Amino acid sequence: QVQLVESGGGYVQAGGSLRLSCAASGRSFSSNAMGWFRQAPGKEREFVSAINWSGARTYYADSVKGRFTISRDNAKNTVYLQMNSLKSEDTSVYYCAAKSPTPTDPSRYDYWGQGTQVTVSS
Repeated sequence: QVQLVESGGGYVQAGGSLRLSCAASGRSFSSNAMGWFRQAPGKEREFVSAINWSGARTYYADSVKGRFTISRDNAKNTVYLQMNSLKSEDTSVYYCAAKSPTPTDPSRYDYWGQGTQVTVSS
């Protein structure tokens, strides 16, 4: 059974940092793109960041560019999202996703985690 388990969410003040992790099990995703998305109450799920299979290519939403950094460790089957200079508008549930031919399109991903809450106080 394939599972993606996110961790690292929590409560932080504006300007602070958090590091999210997404550990995959049940199969290897070392040949697949992985991504992070977020969804706030009453809003659609939106793209945050993605990374290709090797880590050589990364993608970011304009709203997080320069503040967030995505990385992966294929030996650990894990993808990370380092979030710095957090803002109140970053408050959301963050989801990890794996395996997509189009890294920035949530509808193309085959596997999803359950999400982790990030709350940024202003």
